Amino acid sequence: MTTKRQTPAPRFAICVKTDDPDLLTPRMVYQVLPDDSAAKSDYIRVIDNEGEDYLYPAKYFVLVDFPQPVKRALLRTRTPVIRSVPTGGSRLTSTPRKNL
Repeated sequence: MTTKRQTPAPRFAICVKTDDPDLLTPRMVYQVLPDDSAAKSDYIRVIDNEGEDYLYPAKYFVLVDFPQPVKRALLRTRTPVIRSVPTGGSRLTSTPRKNL
C-alpha cells in the first residue's frame, strides 16, 4: 500500500515592514510557501508583488489564519489582494472631473 503525501494547507501573511516597496507592500496579504530550511534562519518564502516566490525576513510579516472560504478566494486571485489606500489629498469619485 502506498501512502499519499498530504499537501500542506495554504498559509498567508500580512506584510508589516519592507525595505523594497516595489516587491512588498505593507498591509498587503501574501501567500506563504513551505520552506523548512528558510524557517530555521528566520525567513519565510512568499509570493511577492512580481508574482515570484522569494525569501524575506520573517519579521516583515504577521502570519494570519483565514477561514477556509477566504483562503479559497485568495488562492483564486492572481492579482494582489489588498492594496494600501493612498493618504494624499485626492479621492476617487464616481463622477468624472470637469476641466476648468
